[in-house]
Amino acid sequence: MNRLQRYLFRNLLIATLYSTAGLTLTIWLSQSLRLIEIVVSAGAPMGMFLWLLLLTVPTFLGIVLPLALVGAILFTYNKMATDSELVVMRAAGVGPFSLSTPALALALGVMAVVFTLNIWITPAAHRELVRMEYTVRSDYSQLFLREGVFNEVGDRFSVFLRDRDSDGNLHKVLIHDGRQPDKPVTIMGDRAVMQTGPDGTRFVVYDGNRQELDRKTNRLSQLFFDRYAVDLKAVAPQAADRWPDARERTTAELMDGNVPAQDDRMRRGLIAELHHRFSSPLLALTYALVALSALLSGEFNRRGQSSRVTIAVLAVMGLQAGALGLTSLAGKATVFVPLMYAMPLAMLLPPLWVMSRGLSLRPGRRQGAPDADPHAGPDAGPDAGRAGSSAS
Repeated sequence: MNRLQRYLFRNLLIATLYSTAGLTLTIWLSQSLRLIEIVVSAGAPMGMFLWLLLLTVPTFLGIVLPLALVGAILFTYNKMATDSELVVMRAAGVGPFSLSTPALALALGVMAVVFTLNIWITPAAHRELVRMEYTVRSDYSQLFLREGVFNEVGDRFSVFLRDRDSDGNLHKVLIHDGRQPDKPVTIMGDRAVMQTGPDGTRFVVYDGNRQELDRKTNRLSQLFFDRYAVDLKAVAPQAADRWPDARERTTAELMDGNVPAQDDRMRRGLIAELHHRFSSPLLALTYALVALSALLSGEFNRRGQSSRVTIAVLAVMGLQAGALGLTSLAGKATVFVPLMYAMPLAMLLPPLWVMSRGLSLRPGRRQGAPDADPHAGPDAGPDAGRAGSSAS
């Protein structure tokens, strides 16, 4: 790149970083509303909340980065057009493709980052999130026990506690185990603690009684105790019994396609996820060209280019919706898989054609060749002469 292109690249890079940070913070706020309940209502440590929040970033960064790039391109080139910087550059013989080179280079960099996220980082983040969730739920620490309500710990297993003190003691505890409908068990205690060890998590209840009802004989058995332990390992759902989601699988596992032969729906979902990881990075280049063709084609208007920016935003939104729709359809029918690659590649052609012909985006308006400046460079484009005359 020459000095002018490095200047454009620096402005685009800074704008992209700011756009990415803004979109990430916005999504983080929505994610934190879901995760903050663990800290406020259940008493989880702040370190766990921050780690869970950090793990959510790779799960949406692959979508945020191309959109942030579009915002950076629209902001940077529109600002330069408003400040007449683009007019001066075009008058100096710099054509649309030379002006778009820094943005395209940045788009290729974003493609590489999104590809890295999709192939390695995002699946690992999904897998770690699910692993932490199932680990906590299988241990059944007191993070998920709320005060004053019946907490559904497992299937037909609920826990009630009046309050919890700063030392972790649970006061006025009631545990109901209805996993055996013929012999439901109710345990009541004045105080209880939760202990986690190598064998799992258990409730230790003090100063209470255990009641078991035999529904066949309608006989109630009671046991008064000073100390009674309730093992929660059998109650917890085990992660090993769960079939991993497509987003949690590594790319190698998706390519292997190791799924039950009779589960055709899951097989299609794995295929759609695999091709989504390879095709979605192409959208960064497509979005960049759409934004560039909207702002660098046709004549310049110093009063603003809001209509062009609107057209570019609507086009990008339509492409994003189309990409998501094709991924969903590919999960139902593999015939749509080639379209996941064809759509972003085919949409590269209209912006390139618009930029090469110097067409205006207004209906019925076209930039003709007779206005070209004979002194402009070979890359100046057909409308460089008019830009130069307006600048003079």
